[in-house]
Amino acid sequence: MSNDQSYQVFSYKKPELKKGKGIVQLAGTDIIRGRVQVVSEGGENNLHSHRGMDGFWFVLSGKVKFYGPGDAVIGEFGKHEGILIPAGAQYWFESSGDEDLEILQMAGFDKAVKTERVDAAPQKFEVGSIKIDNITQRI
Repeated sequence: MSNDQSYQVFSYKKPELKKGKGIVQLAGTDIIRGRVQVVSEGGENNLHSHRGMDGFWFVLSGKVKFYGPGDAVIGEFGKHEGILIPAGAQYWFESSGDEDLEILQMAGFDKAVKTERVDAAPQKFEVGSIKIDNITQRI
């Protein structure tokens, strides 16, 4: 159990994006984190994995396509569908529908393992980011 016993109440409102990706942090502790990524184009554009972190992805709106090594399609998911990606599994994803992708990401952390992102391929394009309150927007 987490040492932080504080309740965290949150709500979600989709940020206005002209292009790129926005991340809305919802809540988190040292063992779990919840956030929503809003993607108008692109996504997590390079093959990577996470040591010490399982990822749970759930589509709120739009469509997403997840890829594994060699750009093999793992699956394409629409509203109320998703995927669990265990720690160490390589993936990348992109928005694949006509509307903005809104995808809930829950991350569970193994406190016995140093959590880090491990890039297996270079970024396909450069992105910058803008942080406004609890929202990070990448352009």
